[in-house]
Amino acid sequence: MKSKKSPLKEPPLHNPGQSLDEEIDKVMNEDGGSYIVMIILSLALAINEWFRWYHPSTPSPWTITSAAVIIIGFSMIKYGRILKRVRSLRLGRDGEKIVGQHLEELREKGYSVLHDIVGKDFNVDHVVISPNGIFAIETKTLSKPASRNANVVFDGSSLLVDGHEKNKYLTQVKSEANWLRTLLKESTGKAFPVKPVIVFPGWYIQSVGPEAHRDTWVLHPKALLSFIGNQKEQLPQEDVQLATYHLSRYIKTLK
Repeated sequence: MKSKKSPLKEPPLHNPGQSLDEEIDKVMNEDGGSYIVMIILSLALAINEWFRWYHPSTPSPWTITSAAVIIIGFSMIKYGRILKRVRSLRLGRDGEKIVGQHLEELREKGYSVLHDIVGKDFNVDHVVISPNGIFAIETKTLSKPASRNANVVFDGSSLLVDGHEKNKYLTQVKSEANWLRTLLKESTGKAFPVKPVIVFPGWYIQSVGPEAHRDTWVLHPKALLSFIGNQKEQLPQEDVQLATYHLSRYIKTLK
């Protein structure tokens, strides 16, 4: 029989939230699976000892049962933490997918939209490449208090989420934008403008002062499209295609 090969010449691009999907699978299957096995094994040993206890040899099940209780208790605590981590990852993944769905509307304008661009120990959730500029978008999907209103306040240099200082998010997205700018410079030989953007799905965003939108945008996902569309054109179409080609090629080399 002749050998066969895939008809696909290149791997597909990433989907929104793909890195988080992969991390969820890893946490559940690799981390969580071991504790489930420990729980099942401990129960099996305990049940076996109780079964033997009714036989004439009358072994005492107390030792193995005590050990099983300790193992089960430990495993349940660990697995509970894993489930909490998975809930957080799923929330982040769903937020990235929602933002990605909003961004897909930009394709109708001829813009390029790429998702989940992976660097070393980090990823850029979304990148929009358009005549109006290049945008590195970080999605922050955070739980909100159920009993009261909460919002995000940004004045251009300080970021508050429900009253808590979160300037680390600004540092993160600026680093991601700088990384993307450097990647494109090294790949294409051209210096492209890259705007750092943070979006908070489901949160009310309060922008304070004239500096709020100068260097970094902090937005609700629904406002993102109009902000991008209202920017002045910065890139000719050939540069849009050049940046898209090189960034797409980078993503595919990661497969």
